[in-house]
Amino acid sequence: KATNCYIVRLLLFFKRFGIAAYRKYSSGSGYPNISLSTPLTGIPKPVFASVDGQEKYETKITTLENGLKVASQNKFGQFCTVGILVNSGSRHEAKYPSGIAHFLEKLAFSSTAQYGSKDEILLTLEKHGGICDCQTSRDTTMYAVSAEVKGLDTVVSLLSDAVLQPRLLDEEIEMTRMAVRFELEDLNMRPDPEPLLTEMIHAAAYRGNTVGLPRFCPAENVDKIDRKVLHKYMRSYYCPERMVLAGVGIEHEQLVECARRYLLGVKPVWGEGSAADVDLSVAQYTGGIVKVSPHTELKMLLLQEDDFIPFAVLNMMMGGGGSFSAGGPGKGMFTRLYLNVLNRHHWMYNATSYHHSYEDSGLLCIHASSDPRQVREMVEIITREFIQMGGSAGEMELERAKTQLKSMLMMNLESRPVIFEDVGRQVLSTGNRKLPHELCQLISKVTAGDIKRVTTKMLRGKPAVAALGDLSELPSYEHIQAALSSKDGRLPRMYRLFR
Repeated sequence: KATNCYIVRLLLFFKRFGIAAYRKYSSGSGYPNISLSTPLTGIPKPVFASVDGQEKYETKITTLENGLKVASQNKFGQFCTVGILVNSGSRHEAKYPSGIAHFLEKLAFSSTAQYGSKDEILLTLEKHGGICDCQTSRDTTMYAVSAEVKGLDTVVSLLSDAVLQPRLLDEEIEMTRMAVRFELEDLNMRPDPEPLLTEMIHAAAYRGNTVGLPRFCPAENVDKIDRKVLHKYMRSYYCPERMVLAGVGIEHEQLVECARRYLLGVKPVWGEGSAADVDLSVAQYTGGIVKVSPHTELKMLLLQEDDFIPFAVLNMMMGGGGSFSAGGPGKGMFTRLYLNVLNRHHWMYNATSYHHSYEDSGLLCIHASSDPRQVREMVEIITREFIQMGGSAGEMELERAKTQLKSMLMMNLESRPVIFEDVGRQVLSTGNRKLPHELCQLISKVTAGDIKRVTTKMLRGKPAVAALGDLSELPSYEHIQAALSSKDGRLPRMYRLFR
């Protein structure tokens, strides 16, 4: 590589200064004696990013007259990521047929008032090296575009059109119905059951309310969702005061100017009206069990939580993974689920801790899997791990978890799209943004007492259980609850007359 770079530099030198200059710098041997530490004459000075120790990391926020928030964070580079986040998702569908957010995700960036088709949108973005995407979660819908900074005006115009002026043609809705049906079939057939289990555990934890409502459109609702239903939902939730225009890699004033031009005073395609059917319900944790018995053997157990930062640290302490996961300390090989579970019980396929966080609630869960004949023993191992969370965390163990969490946070925020999502979600939910160094300070302040406090509070609630597979050996919900209320996490003994 060094030789190739040298040859390229030599050729550029010849092209620019000619053979006379080559002889001037040459020693007369076969190779020219050009100093690599002295700048070549006539070459323009390079422009580097300025680093003065006071780099602008803060997130700037402006609220427009119609209630829409504009949030931005500048970042050196020729590309930017800009998008519109809407405070709407499957949790807001209590008064509507479940699956509307799923449909809107599939319909995003289809034909609009300004663009005749999705292909036209993609061709427009291609001129600025851009790509687009839409993702929905339980509480947020996110339309995002990454493109060159010089195409910002076009990008914001396109985003405004895609969010507020979609045509929602009959043929587009019919194609979406086909795509949703295919995705539902694939969900039940894929080897990895994680998405299905996540749906089940939310349904068990928040039975019939808010984040417990299905994120995927139920099969019986696919034909019920049409343009009229979509427009009624969007009239309630796609309003400026529930939106954030977020951007990373652009000047704030430039983004505000574009927002005023394309998002202020724009009449949506569904018409202006009162948001009469907005669901303002707060998540109600219920606990419970959901069981499905197809061809796979997998089981998940989860409990309620409230404190975000201490539970994020606890989640890192628990860690875990698959039985064939490779790697060193950075992969979590010293976490509790590796040391106490996977290292000691070779027959377990997986033991992993997960953390789901929402505005008004959150979940900490352990996902485990094994052979169907050993499900009862697996459940007892996991209930014991939950009980042991309430014990004192070691100083080294706690510091390792906090360091790993901070490392993961900072590493993820190296990516421009991740910064965009972080800015948008925080501003959408709280109206401002905690910067990475502020979060790191909060993580550093977590003590062993905090871990014990939140764990004790969590274990007082009812468990939520999701079980998938051959469940003949699965303990009853009452027995699981009894184990989590005991001192050692053991299941009640069962005595059988015949084995």
